[in-house]
Amino acid sequence: MIADSGTRLTTRLDDLPGLAGVTFGPSSWRTITQSEVDRYAVLSEDRNPIHIDPVAAAATPFGTTIVHGYLTLGLVVPLMAEVFEVTGFGVGINYGLNRLRFPAPLPVGSRVRVTGVVESVSEIEGGYQVEPTVTFEIEGGTKPACVAEMVLRYYR
Repeated sequence: MIADSGTRLTTRLDDLPGLAGVTFGPSSWRTITQSEVDRYAVLSEDRNPIHIDPVAAAATPFGTTIVHGYLTLGLVVPLMAEVFEVTGFGVGINYGLNRLRFPAPLPVGSRVRVTGVVESVSEIEGGYQVEPTVTFEIEGGTKPACVAEMVLRYYR
C-alpha cells in the first residue's frame, strides 16, 4: 500500500485485506456547470425544472438550479480515480451500493470533491470485495452533497 501525502491510496490486489480503516482523498475540486446538468437531463430524461430552469428554481427554497443527485454520484468514477487505485487485478466491477444519501442540495456552479474510507474488505471467490464510503464535499458547505457506501469487486 502506498499513501501519497495522505491523498492518493495505491495498493495491489493482494494487499487489499489490510486496508480496512484506511482513508483516501481528498480529490481535486470539480465544478459542475449548467451545461453539464442540461446534457445529463437530456440523457437521463430527468427534466425536473429544479435542475434546468433557472427561473423556476429561483422560486424554490434552493434559490437556484441544483445538480441531479445521480449526476453527482456519477462523478465518483473520475474523482475517485484520482485518489484510489488498485493494481495487479484482472477485472474490477462496481457491484453496487449498500446505502446512498444526498444530505444537501448541490447548487449548479458549485465545486465538489471526494474523500473516502475503506470500511471493509472481504475475500470472495477469485478476489476481494471492498466497501468504501465516499463523501462528496461541497466547497464552503456544512453538509455533503452525497454519501455513498459503495461495493467494489476486484478479481484476479
